[in-house]
Amino acid sequence: MSHTLLPRAAARLNPQCSLRTSTRAIATSSRQFFPRPPTTQCTARTFTSSLIVQKKAGKANKAHARTDSSPPVSKAGKSTATDEAYDLSILESEILKAMEQLTHKLSQLRSGGRLNPEVVEGLKVQLGTAGKDGDGKETVRLGDIAQVVPRGRMLNVICGEAEHIKPISTAIAASPHSLTPLTPESSSPLTIQVPLPPPTGETRRTAIEKASQAAEVADKWIAKARQNHNQKLRKYQLEKSVLPDDLQKAGKKMEEVVKKGHSEVKRIVDGAKKVLEAQ
Repeated sequence: MSHTLLPRAAARLNPQCSLRTSTRAIATSSRQFFPRPPTTQCTARTFTSSLIVQKKAGKANKAHARTDSSPPVSKAGKSTATDEAYDLSILESEILKAMEQLTHKLSQLRSGGRLNPEVVEGLKVQLGTAGKDGDGKETVRLGDIAQVVPRGRMLNVICGEAEHIKPISTAIAASPHSLTPLTPESSSPLTIQVPLPPPTGETRRTAIEKASQAAEVADKWIAKARQNHNQKLRKYQLEKSVLPDDLQKAGKKMEEVVKKGHSEVKRIVDGAKKVLEAQ
């Protein structure tokens, strides 16, 4: 009886012994519930690959987001009525055309005894002789059959063919620019010299009047472009497709562009008039 109690009492008093005992008990139970596979068999692990979910580019990641991460846009969104109300591209294009026409007309005005070669190149020349039906003559532009070269107070009209000298001289003499073409010299048989008369008070007044007329045409062109855009805004107002605040802002921008166009016309024409009056 004493032999049996002594080992049990010693087991209670020795903590290491109790620890070993409990560990063995756990190991034994685990062997019972999770048996090991036989050593003779080999199990192969299967690997699966999954896509990595990338974090969307938020406010803090926009700078590091890749530009090609978003799909390409095949069709742009259709512009709304509000977008068209603010769109002044057509109005600005028409104003630019008015400026180009104005500068072209002013460049053709005579000043200081000089005449723009383009004026002479634009003269109409009749070639050939009239037939029985009146269809024998051909009207061409002078610049298409000759070259006009300015030489100080002289214009040299270089003809391409000798048979064009007479009709070209006739066209120059019949022009409203008071020009008198000279007979070609023997050293330059294809060159017609055209002296430019000095400007007079009458020619200056005529040039200034033409400059004013060119300004009126440009202002009317701009006014017409404004009218077209304003009609579009009026249409949106009746359809109620654009908010009143947006229509008011779009109209204000339109008026600013038109005002700037008229101011530019005045500036260009005033500068041209000063040059014409000073000669």
